[in-house]
Amino acid sequence: MEPKHKSSSRPTRQLQNFKNIPVKDWPVDDRPREKLLKWGEHTLSDAELIAILIRTGTRGISAIDLGRRILQKFKTFRQMSHTDISQWREIVGLGNTKICQIKAAIEIGRRFITEERKKEGPVKSSREVADLMMPRLRDLKKEVFKILLLDGQNNVNNVVEMDEGTVTQATPSIREIISRALQDFAAAIVAVHNHPSGDPHPSEGDKEFTRELVSAGEIMQIKVLDHIIIGDNKYFSFADEGLL
Repeated sequence: MEPKHKSSSRPTRQLQNFKNIPVKDWPVDDRPREKLLKWGEHTLSDAELIAILIRTGTRGISAIDLGRRILQKFKTFRQMSHTDISQWREIVGLGNTKICQIKAAIEIGRRFITEERKKEGPVKSSREVADLMMPRLRDLKKEVFKILLLDGQNNVNNVVEMDEGTVTQATPSIREIISRALQDFAAAIVAVHNHPSGDPHPSEGDKEFTRELVSAGEIMQIKVLDHIIIGDNKYFSFADEGLL
């Protein structure tokens, strides 16, 4: 007879709702941190992951139930990433410390995505730049203007933020952009900014700025390869549209 082996698979029962009971008083197998350590973070629900971040609930509300309230309000982690702090403060039981913990974790996730997509080798297309910058810019509530500094082979040496504007406009200094490119010995640059509206089509101001930037780059022998506007999962490339 074959010996019987104890199963090592994860229990199939669903998370119980221990209303008004602190998580520390739950059965060990139902506590989010213990479940993560035993079965892995991928096995936790969204509410359980949030509960680990905020650590404790508040009077009459467990950390899990608080996590559920957050998800009920914002629906997705992406929606959480670009909501104003005032909306978070509307949730009963969330103080500044808990809000900061969640917002910091979401920003780490956003930066992790950017690191995964870090450009290696020369820039060959507007799509490559858009894929690199989309996760960091598409959900911002204000316009942010960045430049990619490239070497003579079009490798990205650095990404620098030049200006943070309003919900409708960022006004970076062309002089400062060229000066920063010269400081970093960049042979070329790619300008990138976002439109919080989600529509990446350029305004007349965007077009005029781009013409002036290209002209200044020609004088200082710094090639402006492109100006890319990031919208909601779409982008506009001045180079692709023949506007440089």
